[in-house]
Amino acid sequence: MSDGAALVTTAPEAFRAALPGGGGLLGLDLGTQTIGTAFCDAGWRFASPGKTLKRGKFGADRALIGALIAERGLRGIVIGLPLNMDGSEGPRSQSSRAYARNLAVLGLPVLLWDERWSTIGAERGLLDQDMSRAKRAERIDSAAAAVILQAAIDRLAGGIL
Repeated sequence: MSDGAALVTTAPEAFRAALPGGGGLLGLDLGTQTIGTAFCDAGWRFASPGKTLKRGKFGADRALIGALIAERGLRGIVIGLPLNMDGSEGPRSQSSRAYARNLAVLGLPVLLWDERWSTIGAERGLLDQDMSRAKRAERIDSAAAAVILQAAIDRLAGGIL
């Protein structure tokens, strides 16, 4: 991690160019009260749900996220970008963009990825596992982060940009 701000983009090709050697990635699903996390391998094949973090003041969030990055030697961050169904951006999108810009001080490239169907996909996956409503509620944010990250790495690794 460096002291300079890093790339923040919605362009997969720019993000991939910033990571020519690949490397593990952190996926984030930003909620108003929690942050779902997910991780992928250095070869960008599989995304797995991580912890769900309690959202607090940004400085505390950044410290927790920085610790996850250091612990796993991660090279980039993918953040869900909540677009409206017509593809336009609203207040939640602007909040995610601001969060991404603030995380850029960690020195890693940040990709903002369309998350319109991530929670529905995560919910279906948890239902397929016959998970109780209480367990689904505990895991939905990290499962959504994994859906977001998997979609991004499928695009990045597949080279279809």
